Amino acid sequence: MKFTKVHGLGNDFVLFDGRETPDIDWIALTKRVCDRHTGVGADGTLILLNSGVADVRMRIINADGSEAEMCGNGIRAFSRYAFENGIVHSTEFAVETGAGIMKPRVILKNGRVEGVRVDMGEPNINAASVPVSIEGRAIGFPLTADGRTFSATALRVGVPHTIVFVDALNEADVPHYGPLIEHDPLFPERTNVDFVEVVDHEHVRMRTWERGCGCTLACGTGACSAAVACVLNGRTSRSVDVEIQLGTLHIDWSNEDNHVYMTGPATLVFSGIWNE
Repeated sequence: MKFTKVHGLGNDFVLFDGRETPDIDWIALTKRVCDRHTGVGADGTLILLNSGVADVRMRIINADGSEAEMCGNGIRAFSRYAFENGIVHSTEFAVETGAGIMKPRVILKNGRVEGVRVDMGEPNINAASVPVSIEGRAIGFPLTADGRTFSATALRVGVPHTIVFVDALNEADVPHYGPLIEHDPLFPERTNVDFVEVVDHEHVRMRTWERGCGCTLACGTGACSAAVACVLNGRTSRSVDVEIQLGTLHIDWSNEDNHVYMTGPATLVFSGIWNE
């Protein structure tokens, strides 16, 4: 079976075109493929499928076999693949995801894909919808893990995220506090955890502990959630650069339609054949 290795700023995936192989156990396959010693190695798989409500459907499965509703870095790489392989024929199209229909726009420069801008829809800041066991909105609440108390904000941009503000990322200890917060009883469906250092009104730095993956080099929905959380807590403007380990995502939270727009690169690394 043919695959393509893709990534968005280091958040990497194995992409399969599953339109003609509907009977495959994608969860079992994902666990084998994503192993970094005996498989291709990735944070998860992206499965390209037909859609009855959009131009194409994207299914996202994490390395541990759990399924994600949405992935910001994944949809940019997925969109570039779909465009460059003639699966969609316009630079703007609709992708069905578990979090609803997303609308990416492929950005071309001299006929080549330079990046992808995605309309991620409206953020959901209702605590019950995240979900987090707090009344009303979970904005700026104290969250304690292993004796350390953080200022946290929980919201949903496709998937649940908890933004934890820190003075310095190098003191955040993401591998330690990330899993503790992910599995905190406050979050009945677990949560992605984003540690955010505010540099100035238009610039933040972020590291992410992803639910079902662990530490990843980038998280697109996390960058969107971080930008929204910064605005809700009065820390930045509505247009902000989110610096992660291998680059920067630009996030705009529109005043006009309340949608979050994410712009960033997408890379197709190599293709191969999975022999199992």
